[in-house]
Amino acid sequence: MSKPLERYQKLGLKESLPRIHRYPLACKELSFILRGAYKKIPKNLQSLIFQDTLTAFRLLPEMQTRNAVLAAHLLLQSVEATLPKQKKNAAVTEYKNAMVAHKRRTKARQEENVSGSTQLPQDVLVHIFSFLDMQSLVSVGRVCWLWNIAASENNLWQAQYTTFFGNSDNDAMIKGRQIGRLVEDEGGYTLFWREAFKRAYLGSSSKKLKSSRGYCRDCNTIVWLDNMKCSNEHTGLNSENQQIKPVLPSQVFSILFFALVFRF
Repeated sequence: MSKPLERYQKLGLKESLPRIHRYPLACKELSFILRGAYKKIPKNLQSLIFQDTLTAFRLLPEMQTRNAVLAAHLLLQSVEATLPKQKKNAAVTEYKNAMVAHKRRTKARQEENVSGSTQLPQDVLVHIFSFLDMQSLVSVGRVCWLWNIAASENNLWQAQYTTFFGNSDNDAMIKGRQIGRLVEDEGGYTLFWREAFKRAYLGSSSKKLKSSRGYCRDCNTIVWLDNMKCSNEHTGLNSENQQIKPVLPSQVFSILFFALVFRF
């Protein structure tokens, strides 16, 4: 296997596209790669990137967030600006068909909700959501009103807060006039963990907290991050000791482009 092809496959874009919380970012990375590197890479890699682009469009009907639709449209713009005529026409057709199917599914889901379809009990939803990472939890909260309520459950965000920032009760003591799911601690303070998490997250200067991608020195490649940790298995290595450098979608392209052009 050629080195450029291997480096691209290590990005894991094809495997990430079916995952709702990773789909938008995977589309953005594909978009950057198409615009910046497509015409300069080997034919076999061009073919693989084209197939991944078609896969992204085919999976669009399964996505339920506006971010996914916007990311797919961004990918379409890169397709129109980059691909040769025949491949461009095929990709544009795939996108149009996907958008029609997406609208139909959205309408069907709305009608199903209105008709009073059977829903999982709230406590069951909360239990299921407790296994999600932060980005997945945010994504499921956008699916519908009932899921949003479950995804806002105070205990879920307390767990997320602990994962990202450790135990810091003082930061979580927010007055009762704030909006959110609440409980009272022993001192009578109302704790809104979702609001506390949002405040700490937005106030953090660390890129690592705000990135879904990072360069893992142990893996020697760009990886997906799950709660700030490399998503790959590391035998015998404490996750706290992982050496991760966060990267943005544009940086993913830059690193890949340098590797493809200079073939290191």
